[in-house]
Amino acid sequence: MQTKKPSGMVAGSTRAQNERDESEVQQIHPSQAALYPWAPAEDLRFITTTFQHLHTSGWYWGGMTASEARDALIGAPEGTFLVRDSSHPLYLFTLSVKTQRGPTNVRVEYDSGRFRLDSSFPARSCLLSFSALPSLVQHYASTSQEKERIAEEHYMLSKDKGVLLKLRKPLHRPQDFPTLQHLTRLTINRHTDCHTQLPLPRPLLLYLQEYPFQV
Repeated sequence: MQTKKPSGMVAGSTRAQNERDESEVQQIHPSQAALYPWAPAEDLRFITTTFQHLHTSGWYWGGMTASEARDALIGAPEGTFLVRDSSHPLYLFTLSVKTQRGPTNVRVEYDSGRFRLDSSFPARSCLLSFSALPSLVQHYASTSQEKERIAEEHYMLSKDKGVLLKLRKPLHRPQDFPTLQHLTRLTINRHTDCHTQLPLPRPLLLYLQEYPFQV
């Protein structure tokens, strides 16, 4: 389980893209094509697990376009988010978020079993990477009053660099709305990360371990 840290992302530090940026076909420089080395068997296994987690989450929208993501988020409260497939050939996923300026998009990098938000080179080393995409989302999710206060202070320092991105509430696909079982699992995960210590039958423990995230 990842250590919880203050949430809040600024578009000046992460590369937030508007609808036009995401939907345009971009030229790939030869050096970019070899940016991330692949270990086919290991990466295939890892990415398969990632898609299983995403389909379980309910907030993965698959191959929707930037325009469709905007339409889905435009009327939602600030902080509503979803994950979808990226239209850029060098990225697997994009995080779409409703900000105070409207919906925006941040690509998610994948490299050797780790996920991190896309960023400009100077900020890249400052961003945490995660072994699971739901863990990345969970880290940046703003769920407590204290986190909100810290995020607002961070915004005051960074407001000239971009718009603050807050992750508050996932937008579930209507056909993938969480079951009562899954909602119960999320509640348990928010209270403990030591499933093996719970006095539960083995099938229930295995069910909890299949999705050990809080969002």
